[in-house]
Amino acid sequence: MIKPETEAALADAVKSATAPLCIQGGGTRGFEVAGETLSTAGLSGITLYEPGALTIVAQAGTPVSQIEKALAAEGQRLAFEPMDHRPLLGTEGEPTIGGVVAANVSGPRRIQGGAARDYALGVRFVDGAGNIVKNGGRVMKNVTGYDLVKLMSGAYGTLGVLTEVSLKVLPVPETEGTLMLRGLDDTAAVAAMARAMGSPFEVTGAAHCAKILDDDPITALRVEGFEASVAYRLEQLKGLFAEQGVDMLVASDEMSLWFWQGVRDAGKFSEVAGDVWRVSCKPTDGPRLVAASDAEECYCDWGGGLIWFLTAPGVDLRARLGRYDGHATLVRGRSEGIAQFEPQAPGVERISEGLRARFDPRGILNRGLMGAASREVA
Repeated sequence: MIKPETEAALADAVKSATAPLCIQGGGTRGFEVAGETLSTAGLSGITLYEPGALTIVAQAGTPVSQIEKALAAEGQRLAFEPMDHRPLLGTEGEPTIGGVVAANVSGPRRIQGGAARDYALGVRFVDGAGNIVKNGGRVMKNVTGYDLVKLMSGAYGTLGVLTEVSLKVLPVPETEGTLMLRGLDDTAAVAAMARAMGSPFEVTGAAHCAKILDDDPITALRVEGFEASVAYRLEQLKGLFAEQGVDMLVASDEMSLWFWQGVRDAGKFSEVAGDVWRVSCKPTDGPRLVAASDAEECYCDWGGGLIWFLTAPGVDLRARLGRYDGHATLVRGRSEGIAQFEPQAPGVERISEGLRARFDPRGILNRGLMGAASREVA
């Protein structure tokens, strides 16, 4: 394993590489690509934190837990609620902020606050030629020029190795509350979540899970803010569904925290054998995809726009789902002939290949991941 402790040393390692490199942050995602491991864990530490400006800057290998601890001391948090993959994948190590941004890891709050990439103000990274590149700034108004920040968020290290990220953070709300609707089928649940999210009551979480309370399906709606505002909005949400005769309850504080952590981390599948798939789709397509999947279990987040499926090992879920507007990622499980990431359409693949040729001309960074081309190392 190559574990540089400075950005310059990391750049030298990439520049001198004569074979593919497997880029790793905290090692919690379980990715398997060819090449010697290049770890960013040695680039660790918060380099700037300005609570008044709602801005934090940290080296890519900084553990997320360290950042969350520093933010909590000032009553702030990462707004995009990043998933912790360790319970689902059975991995060890520490999630790093570089890994979170590189994979655009975003939790239930995405439907209201946006994804990780929406809070990334700036990045520093090393491209496949060993060049150090900086893009963006430390406050939102300074983000100018070609937006490599967005490009690097979700590229999974195939275009460059992140060395530092600048993020916008937000205050921690005073409290949260969750309204649970019991017994809705998939179609009714999607309609209910859409109605709640279209209301003025600022829903920050909308998920639907089967067999949670007394084996009844649960459709959960979360609101956050000042205590009085949360109580008022919960009552208003109740009113939206009262005429339908839906069985409703307001979760306790403990249940609310437990439920949303489980939704965020796919906790429902953490101790259950089988492959786990993550499917992004139009919420209205969700019920049809669930029916077509013949999955052992599933649940949806983001108002129905994200569905987690548990299948038997080796099942090609993409083949079962057929054509739809979205994509499926195999998060847990590896099978011969089944790509981890959705194969790209020809037009998108040409664009992706052009970007890889520009940022990683030798094809050495996470080679083979996300359809990365198999160019020879020069």
